[in-house]
Amino acid sequence: MQNEKEEISDRDKALFEAGIKLGALYHQFTGTPVSIETVEKLEAAIERSVSLQPWVSSVEVRIDREKVRKCELENKFKYCELSGEMLDVKVVVLYENVEVHARVKYEEELDYPLMRVEKVSNF
Repeated sequence: MQNEKEEISDRDKALFEAGIKLGALYHQFTGTPVSIETVEKLEAAIERSVSLQPWVSSVEVRIDREKVRKCELENKFKYCELSGEMLDVKVVVLYENVEVHARVKYEEELDYPLMRVEKVSNF
């Protein structure tokens, strides 16, 4: 059993915040209608929305346009819904003296949009 007096470090908090940002982003925006015509605006809207949250120092969102085009061709209304396999999102969280680079990106070999920590730095 964990010692109840064990302190939660700034590193722990920064990692938690990065994970929360990615999870919230993923579940908030998947299912959003998107087309080739609107994909750039959706990327910008996601970036702006996430960047408002505490401790976010940068956000970069890329939506796979080829997957959007393919989806549009299969839909008679010429749009589709944003899915995890279309996303490549990088979030940088700076909490106190800890910077965390986290990412969600579709991994073909896993057939899954995997969230992961890519880098942790102390300043």
